[in-house]
Amino acid sequence: MMAAVVATAFFMEGLDGTVIATALPAMAVSFGVDVTQLSIGITSYLLALAIFLPLSGWTADRFGSRNVFCGAIAVFTLSSIAAGLSPNLTSFVAARIVQGASAALMSPVGRLVIVRGANKDEVVRAINISTWPGLIGPVFGPPLGGFFATYLTWHWIFFLNVPIGIAGIALAMRSIDNHYGAVRRPFDGLGFALTAVTLAAIMYGLSLVDHLAWSAAFVSIAIGLCAGVLAVRHAKKHPFPLIDLAPLKTRTFAVIVRGGIFFLMSVGATPFLLPLFFQQGFGVTAFVSGLLVLGYAIGNLAIKSVTTPLIRNYGFRTVLTVNGVLSALAIVACGLLSPTVGLPLAFVLLVFAGAVRSIGLSCIFTLPYADIEDAHKTAASTLVGVVWQVGFGLGIAISTFILQLVVLTRHPGDAMLSITDFRLAFLAVGVIGLLAVIDYAGLPRDAGARISGHKVAK
Repeated sequence: MMAAVVATAFFMEGLDGTVIATALPAMAVSFGVDVTQLSIGITSYLLALAIFLPLSGWTADRFGSRNVFCGAIAVFTLSSIAAGLSPNLTSFVAARIVQGASAALMSPVGRLVIVRGANKDEVVRAINISTWPGLIGPVFGPPLGGFFATYLTWHWIFFLNVPIGIAGIALAMRSIDNHYGAVRRPFDGLGFALTAVTLAAIMYGLSLVDHLAWSAAFVSIAIGLCAGVLAVRHAKKHPFPLIDLAPLKTRTFAVIVRGGIFFLMSVGATPFLLPLFFQQGFGVTAFVSGLLVLGYAIGNLAIKSVTTPLIRNYGFRTVLTVNGVLSALAIVACGLLSPTVGLPLAFVLLVFAGAVRSIGLSCIFTLPYADIEDAHKTAASTLVGVVWQVGFGLGIAISTFILQLVVLTRHPGDAMLSITDFRLAFLAVGVIGLLAVIDYAGLPRDAGARISGHKVAK
């Protein structure tokens, strides 16, 4: 039941992160801005999520896991209503920031409850139960957003969270105990400030690059990197750091975190690119583009029952390496689609891309906890949450930057994106995904064998 409750939170978070993708053109008209500018609605949500994620473990220990979980769902639901009622881009972005901040305390707290309570042989099953809806949410978001944008108005896409949020709170009150931390840790204010500056400055710098403000972008990114160095040094010296780096001493954890961020950048950018690609490149409606992207969801569903046997038979290293290559190739192949290819073939390709996406995400969501000691599970969960959300946010920011750069350099004055423009973006995102394979290949042959059941031949 606890896994089901956490699944509700993951679904809300995943759905809300992508549901506006197909509605961007309609929202741009409503707000009177260019469609590429509205990417800030997605990026700001993911940025706030990444900034406040480090607070999840400390907040749950201090104020109680159930109190924080239910409060975060309530704030998330109310800010969803505010986003749907937004009259302009500024108020919309403000509502999305509050959504992201509350989501940072919503899903991670639930994940902590599961990771702390699950035995080694239960980790794969427990995490799959809780995260599976989170994998489906991002691919159901585009068709739902397209339906509302085409047949109703875009405002209604944010009201979807109201009944889900109410149900989540009711279930949490019945099934989650209000656990507090065994040790009352002091709040690491400096660590939080340094982490926030790091993430905010880097993401803001990327947004400035989108508008070709090179000097300001360079300064912002440099500030972010410097703050990141200070944050790491602070975490190593502080007795109770907000982000504990101890899990990085575990080889499996360190390798999968490095490779995972590249994989998440690639699969995080794809749901943002695909709806725009079909609408502006193929000329289809928002609803039709959403239905095409629904192939992602079908791929996720179709492969789910096969994922665990694959890992058991071939091991994490082989599955991650082969699947990483296939995922990168699938993303590049999406960029090679054209109206002459036909929508049915495009749908088949998206089903395949969704399948390999699902396998990769299942692996990287599970493997980090394989060799982590109980004392470091909270730190591992917090660190993984930060890295994963940064990966998703960077993927969207980089893909937006490529589209902006192509528009301004190849055909200035014309804001319409061509199929060729999108092909360059898909190619870049696919190459980023391939970088993950380099780290995956460095995993030991028996990586995660204790939780996967894979037997390594001697």
